[in-house]
Amino acid sequence: MYGSHNGRFGMRGVCVAAAGAVLLLAGCGSSGDGDGEGGSGGKNPAAIGQQPKGADPYWVNPDGNAARQVGRYTEDGNEKDAALIRRIARQPVGEWIGTDNPEAEAKGFTEAAEKADREALLVLYNIPHRDCGQFSKGGAADGDAYRAWLDSVAKGIGDRGATVVLEPDAVLHLVDGCTPQEFHEERYDLLKGAVERLKQLPGTKVYLDAGNAGWHTPDALFQPLQQAGLGAADGFAVNVSNFQTTAVSKDFGKRLSAKVGNKPFVIDTSRNGNGPYTGGAPEETWCNPPGRALGETPTTSTGDELVDAYLWIKRPGESDGDCRGGPKAGAWWPEYALGLARGTE
Repeated sequence: MYGSHNGRFGMRGVCVAAAGAVLLLAGCGSSGDGDGEGGSGGKNPAAIGQQPKGADPYWVNPDGNAARQVGRYTEDGNEKDAALIRRIARQPVGEWIGTDNPEAEAKGFTEAAEKADREALLVLYNIPHRDCGQFSKGGAADGDAYRAWLDSVAKGIGDRGATVVLEPDAVLHLVDGCTPQEFHEERYDLLKGAVERLKQLPGTKVYLDAGNAGWHTPDALFQPLQQAGLGAADGFAVNVSNFQTTAVSKDFGKRLSAKVGNKPFVIDTSRNGNGPYTGGAPEETWCNPPGRALGETPTTSTGDELVDAYLWIKRPGESDGDCRGGPKAGAWWPEYALGLARGTE
């Protein structure tokens, strides 16, 4: 993927039920109720709490990678770097559902969010033939495996509140020909079915990924998105894991929206503070580019009726892949996280 995760599960708090040792993540690691810092009763050494609900209804994971890094820096007496990483840790970010226990993960995140009177932000990234064999290659073994995985995620969410960003790059790789033609019909069917299954859930909003302003034009995208089930979704997502500025992304989203019935959209602003990188090989500008910065913090108060939210879908500080000295895709990279935080100063 163009700057993706590998879908690793980010909560350490795991409860094991006595009957059958079933993994239940219901609220483990949650910060508890209320706004402000330090809502976990001493179990949260980084003192990470929730943002004010009015403008930012999404759940902040008090045990995410950034929060743990704050705790480590604090224990080492490195208050300067702890303060920088706290800029990331105190914001809600996307939780990328993995493959081993999708129902338990989805249940754990949504129950923790519900306990904190917030909504979970989830990312589903497991389409077969994912990422065309690049840094985030993988995905479900076949269509049946994907449907079973998706159904497990839906069961885990249940009737709790969740916003789902569905399959980054999946439609775009059909448009650019990266995904072989023989898999196109199946992928469209899987995406449409995923939207329909998730929209059966009473508290779930679904945004189908639509790439970014530097990839394809709205003219090339609107029909494939409609074929993939956009009509039944709440909207689409732009700039996931990318660096296009908010202004450019908003313009791109509005032009695309005009072609798909004025559907609203969300923008990933996690790392777009300095815009895209213009140095080096063009095909690698998306992968761990230097000199980038955090973008607008997550909020539903965007001041634009077509823009439902600015979100941090990509988790700042997690690698895009093993390029420019970075670890594998999705691995936490504290040095890069510090660079993003310093870029906002």
